[in-house]
Amino acid sequence: MQNIHQPGQSAQRPDKRQRARMLISCPDRPGIVAAVSHFLYEHGANIVQSDQYSMDPGGGMFFIRFEFDLNDLDKELPVLQEDFARVADRFEMKWHTFRASRKKRLAIFVSKEDHCLLELLWQWQAGDLDAEIAMVISNHADMQELVESFGIPFHHVPVTADTKPDAEKKQLEIVSDKADIIVLARYMQIISPKFIEQFPNRIINIHHSFLPAFIGGNPYKQAYNRGVKIIGATAHYVTEELDGGPIIEQDVQRVSHRDDVDNLKRIGRTIERVVLARAVKWHVEDRILVHQNKTVVFN
Repeated sequence: MQNIHQPGQSAQRPDKRQRARMLISCPDRPGIVAAVSHFLYEHGANIVQSDQYSMDPGGGMFFIRFEFDLNDLDKELPVLQEDFARVADRFEMKWHTFRASRKKRLAIFVSKEDHCLLELLWQWQAGDLDAEIAMVISNHADMQELVESFGIPFHHVPVTADTKPDAEKKQLEIVSDKADIIVLARYMQIISPKFIEQFPNRIINIHHSFLPAFIGGNPYKQAYNRGVKIIGATAHYVTEELDGGPIIEQDVQRVSHRDDVDNLKRIGRTIERVVLARAVKWHVEDRILVHQNKTVVFN
């Protein structure tokens, strides 16, 4: 019987068990791409994707991302990493390698709004988010039944002004050694510097973006009262500066005088969930390099 190839199927799927990624940042100078490519070739690696960006060829920073296949990766990657130190020293590189088959573990923090959480759960369930959702943590119990219906552990950690330090201590105990990334999926609590330092550039937040910006309570009501014409959302890494960390992704949508407050909220929720999901996807696929308070995203 003839074997019929179904749409969406690959006749020869790449073996992710033999695939690795390398992220590099260094001062720009001639020969970087040639040196790394030749090194990978000498070590038997086959480059399957390469992206690069120079902030300023005359003396700025250079960023590059390689994906490569390497036979017997478990045995050969440690050798490659040890040998690459010589190339890295020569070009003053900061670099990291990642195994594509090693799924990053997410701990999702959420409060009462479910739209960002649901988007991540749907994409994970569909196989579009190449990660493991290790747990969901919330300061409210509202999402417990939903989360557990996906077979994902749910942890309810109430937070008040008086109990915040103890709550964060418990949260850290829960995620310790069980999560690589924290995703704040509309988690309506400020994260302390002590918590942030445990996950540098590994806490991703989402918040609304209005032009002009509105802070405080009822931002959509403020936006409606001012007659804004563009609303949006920003996903960023969390730093000690509130909503001031390196931006990963943003999107906007035009609105008009015909949109009431409820419409603005609905549109805003859609943008928020899409933008956060993109940012998380790019992080788990090792597509982001952080330099100072900016990101280079190879998407």
